[in-house]
Amino acid sequence: MISQISGEIAQKGDGFVVVDAGGIGYQVNVTQPTLSELAGRNGKVKLHTYLHVREDALVLYGFTGASELEMFKLLISVTRIGPQTALNILSQIGIEELAAAIIHEDDKVLTRISGVGAKNAKRLILELRDKMNKKMEGLNLPSNLNYDAVSALVSLGFAQREAKEAVETVSAGMISPTVEALIKAALLKLKEK
Repeated sequence: MISQISGEIAQKGDGFVVVDAGGIGYQVNVTQPTLSELAGRNGKVKLHTYLHVREDALVLYGFTGASELEMFKLLISVTRIGPQTALNILSQIGIEELAAAIIHEDDKVLTRISGVGAKNAKRLILELRDKMNKKMEGLNLPSNLNYDAVSALVSLGFAQREAKEAVETVSAGMISPTVEALIKAALLKLKEK
């Protein structure tokens, strides 16, 4: 099993990089955020990898962080979620947001990811909720109040990222916030923009 690869980036493509390691170029499929991160780097890079063995091919998937690789492995452990679908999911949503959506059983966040329908969203929640609770204890997941407020703002049509930023900003100044107070304050903050 190839667990990591270090070398120079020889080529970048749509969804992959070629890493020159010891004179051999390895094509490594990566997420869009990883591709963007590697675009700004020169010199030697190190990727945590997962080797997927199929009948007709050996496919290498790479991640800049070990936590992304761990999330990738969790995703492919779910029935009907293959490596390409898992890579697609991680390209569209951060691991903290994904973990929060699964832990809080928020299938609306999951179905907004292209390639994830209602059945796959429910399957992700069902099969990963308990595993996610154990594995993601160290991550800084949003509190239930913040998460509920962000979900409400997203359902009103705001983008996930801007809703999350607004809720985090206003919650920092509140002593004992409620979901309603967070939503009202975040709406005022979003109106200022």
